Formats: sequence, structure tokens, C-alpha cells
Amino acid sequence: MNKDLTAFLSALKGEIGEEWVNTNDETLYRYGENTMPEGDRRPAAVVYPGHTQEIQKIVRLANKFKVNIHPVSQGNNMSLGTRSAVGSDNVIIDLGRRMNRITEINDTLHYCEIEPGVSYQMLHDELVRRGNKMMIDCTSGPPQGSVLGNATDRGAGYTPYADHFGNTCGLEVVLANGEIIHTGDYLPGRAMWHVSKYTFGPSLDALFVQSNLGIVTRAGVWLMPRPPVSKSFHFTFPDDEDLTEIIDLARPLKMTGMVPTLFRVANDLWLIGEEEQNPEYAASGGRKSLSSAGRRALQREYGLGAWTASGALYGASEQALDATLERVKKHFMQSGKARYISHEELSEYPGLPVANSVFNGIPSPSELRQLKWRPGGGVTCFTPGSPMVGSSANELQVLARQILDDFGLEYVSMWVCAARFARGLHNIIFNRRDPDESQRANDAYRALATAFHGRGYAVGRAPIDYHGQHAADRSEVVNKVNGQIKEIFDPNHILSPGRYGVV
Repeated sequence: MNKDLTAFLSALKGEIGEEWVNTNDETLYRYGENTMPEGDRRPAAVVYPGHTQEIQKIVRLANKFKVNIHPVSQGNNMSLGTRSAVGSDNVIIDLGRRMNRITEINDTLHYCEIEPGVSYQMLHDELVRRGNKMMIDCTSGPPQGSVLGNATDRGAGYTPYADHFGNTCGLEVVLANGEIIHTGDYLPGRAMWHVSKYTFGPSLDALFVQSNLGIVTRAGVWLMPRPPVSKSFHFTFPDDEDLTEIIDLARPLKMTGMVPTLFRVANDLWLIGEEEQNPEYAASGGRKSLSSAGRRALQREYGLGAWTASGALYGASEQALDATLERVKKHFMQSGKARYISHEELSEYPGLPVANSVFNGIPSPSELRQLKWRPGGGVTCFTPGSPMVGSSANELQVLARQILDDFGLEYVSMWVCAARFARGLHNIIFNRRDPDESQRANDAYRALATAFHGRGYAVGRAPIDYHGQHAADRSEVVNKVNGQIKEIFDPNHILSPGRYGVV
């Protein structure tokens, strides 16, 4: 342990208590674990602050001793890096252990005020306890994921409140110099703080999203009134190229608002991977991707096609939804290729109960079961965007499928579709215990990023192994401005250096 780090930790114990500073080998191993191809990143220490003022003390001491710190909320962004910093030997600031309070729930204006340690499951359970009149928009990832952690990494869900950062309002932030600012319409009395996103002058909120300029310690989150009735619908299509038709069919239903949720357009292995292991893995030792014949056999076994599009309707009663549901069915069935799976049948198919859960704001752990598709627990996620034009999305899926096949890996993908834009979630699942397979997963991600960027398509979020590559793809001016802002907020560069390419 270097001299500056030792002095930092000693001073910190005096400020926040020795029990909240941990350098135990087992703890450091656990906090260093991730699912990335390039390996774990062991931290130098782990610190557990209990409130905003303790975070100020941590930040000021980090500046004094020039120690790198990296805040995490719950550390459950598994396919993007878990708790790991971009670089090694950072001190992890675990905001989730003690800062997990729901400080307000407003039943009239439908918002809550929460700290970073509040998980989707925790907030959902509290809303149910209070009568289940409001619901959160959650991811389909781990239920213990942080609501604020996901929002400040620009994550998203599936209901009309799917834009998680867009549905925050009023942040409390400890800057990298230890000062506190409050964004939004924050004035004495706080009457407008969590209901009015903008106030006089520039809006600063977005500076603290996918950035390393400050630590968000509290925020307002808007909640959705729970509809009296919700009914999901699902259409499965037989062929890979049917993605063109699906995207073009979904677009007008979103553009007009007929379907209030986002569409989840999942490929066969995204859904079936919840239940199955790759049946051909052992035969090739993981060096080849699943064959077309193997995919078709799984599709027949589970009654699914190459793609399944899912959405949901909300209404006052079952009868109120019937006419709209019939219009949606007629719209999707017009080509003769789709097969309808009703809300009542969804439990018979893998992956569809998860879709129904998240459309209703109910966290689910089921998609984590994809990790067993290949042994070894490795997964990293490539997240390109596409305009909601079928030919564009299909071009990208053909490209991605070929690249992954070239590296002996499967195309496991879901496109999450709004009116004008779709986000592709490509889970690269690999055996992390096999060095060759880890290298192929790493090379595959880099090849995907290069190929998509060459066609003008960027990612929305990125795993920690690739922040540098994606930053290099940005314009020189953008990188220059980001660096200048970093100099203003964090002149000693102590806060998460390298995060999203900002050193």
C-alpha cells in the first residue's frame, strides 16, 4: 500500500469511523469481480459512507492525498462492469450499503426522493406496502439494481416512464471538489424541487450522467400511476429477416401512442437462453457458435420464432382494452407471418413473463439466467442504436450476427423500440474461465464497435473495458470540451478517471 493511500485511509477512519473503511482481502476480491473479458479490477479499499456530509469528507481527503475514488450504488450493472472502476487500485465508495433511504413518497404528485442504495425491489415493495397505487419503471436486470445508479448511467425500462434519467427531477450532487449543488428548481422550502426539472439559467443535470464530475447522493424520481388493468401481447415471427417488418409495424403504433409501452423485440436465444444451455457447446469446446439447425430445434421445442415482439396496453377495464388489442392484432398479423401469443398464454413461453412483469413495474431476476447459456459466467453488452426503420435495424442485425459468428459466439439480442429510435441490447455471453474464449469475446466486441461506428451508429452505454475505444470515436472537439469541464470540476482528477473516456 503506497504512502498516500495509507495516509488517506488513516485520515478517513478518523472522519467516518474505522468500521466503514475496509481493506480485507476477501472484500477487495469481491468488489473487484466483474463479468468482463479483460478481467477483474481489484480496488485498493472499500468505503461505506452513511450520508452526504461523509461523502464530502471522503472527496476532500481524496483531493488532499491525490487518491482515486470510484463511487458505486448497488454495483449490479453486470454486463457493463459491476462494481469495477475503469482503472485498477481505485478506492470504491459504496453508496448502497448505508445510503439506502427512501426519504419521501408524494402520493399527490407521484414522485419519490431516494438515495443511491435504494433498489428497484426496495422501492417496488414500499409502493406495494402503501397501497400499490403507483409503480416504478424498472429494468429487466437484477431487482437489486440501484434506481439512481441506473438513471445516472442513462439506463432505461419499458413503460411510458422508460427514460430513467428523463424521469428524475432535482439532484443533490457532491462535486469532485467537495462542494454540494442542487439541480432543478431548488429554492428554500423545496416546493418545486422534484416537480420542476428546470429553473432560471442553464440546466446542469446532464453533466452528472455517464460522467465523473460529481457524486449524486439524492434525487427525485417520478412515479407512474398504476393503471387498473394491464394486458400484454406478443407476436412471434419465424425468420431472422422478419426484423425489418417488425420494426416497421411497431413504429406507427408507438408514433400514434396506441401502444403506451416500449416494444421488446427479442430474438430466439434472448428468450430461450433463460431456460437452456447451449446444446452444442461441448462438441466444439465453445469455439463455434450454435448452428442454424440447433437454433431451429430450440425454436420448435419452445414454440418461438426467430423474433418475438412484446408490448402492453393499459386501461380502465378488460373491456376497454379489447378494441385496441384487436386493432394491434390486425396490424401485426397483416403479412401472414406473425403468430399471436395472448396475455393468458405467456407463462407457457420462456422470457415472456419477464416482459409482462416489467411492463407492470415489477422487478424480475429471470434474465440473469442467460448467463448459464455458456459456462464460465462471462457477459458483456454491446448497445448500439438504430432509427426505427426496419431496413436499418435489419442491416445491423445481419452485420452483428456475422461478426459474432466469425468469433464463434452467439447473437443474443433484444431491440427496445420507441417511436423514432430503437436500442439494441447485444449480450455477448462467453466462458470467462477460458482465456481463448475471453479473448474472442473481447475481439468480437471491438469488431462490433468498429463496424457499427463505421456505419454511423453509436452505443448508448458501454462496458468498462471499452470506454477508451468509444471515447476515441467521438469528435476531437467533444473530447476537448469534456476535458475542459473535467478540469473545472475535478482539477486533481481523483473521481473515476477514465469513466466514459474522460480522464
